[in-house]
Amino acid sequence: MSKIQKTDHFYLIDGSGYIFRAYYALPPLSRKSDGLPTGAVSGFCSMLFKLLEDSKSDQNLQKPTHFAVIFDSARKTFRNEIYSDYKANRSEAPDDLAPQFEYIRKSVLAFNLPSVDLPNYEADDLIATYVDQILKKGAKVTIVSSDKDLMQLYQKNVRIFDPMKNKFITEEDVFKKFGVDASKVIDVQSLAGDSSDNVPGVPGIGIKTAAELINKYGTLEKLLKSAHEIKQNKRREILVRLQSVHICTQ
Repeated sequence: MSKIQKTDHFYLIDGSGYIFRAYYALPPLSRKSDGLPTGAVSGFCSMLFKLLEDSKSDQNLQKPTHFAVIFDSARKTFRNEIYSDYKANRSEAPDDLAPQFEYIRKSVLAFNLPSVDLPNYEADDLIATYVDQILKKGAKVTIVSSDKDLMQLYQKNVRIFDPMKNKFITEEDVFKKFGVDASKVIDVQSLAGDSSDNVPGVPGIGIKTAAELINKYGTLEKLLKSAHEIKQNKRREILVRLQSVHICTQ
């Protein structure tokens, strides 16, 4: 990252998200010679090619100077060491999709693009790390993903393009989804949890209530310190207990 220029514009593609979108959006295809499933490979390549072409001609997308496709490395990550049931609700990749992963990664290299993954980490982790490093150098980033978790990265010089909706995410979109601005999304998710990742939140607190609390107290830390002020009995009791656990683990 030492050679980054302030005029650089990085496109970071959520390759894992592209894979599943391609797989479920298209009918099954297979190679005639041996029956190898190829539908996801074909769809992935079509989507990636379209994005590359659009980024050259569409003024809205702005021409990138750097382009990388980021993948999950495996099902298990460091989060499973912290919480063993993380994503335990997810089934294994379909039998006809798993053999295509290798060819999808090879297809990225065939486009003369870097294919990036790191053992023990998800694509989200790498994208967030790259964003941090790029911004420190004064350059710009466009994240291409439909993953709601990446909305927390929305900020100055970081755009998020949702390929499912074919639109750029706005501040209004983030607020509509989480009830807070992007900088506080992680606080809301910490309270509400995330059922799609099998991450439990605080009992009785969903996204709407979590947003109200964070908007009132500013951060999760401040909320926990002020938990005794909350009027609703059950909510106060739960958060006071949570505060005690938080203090004990520090």
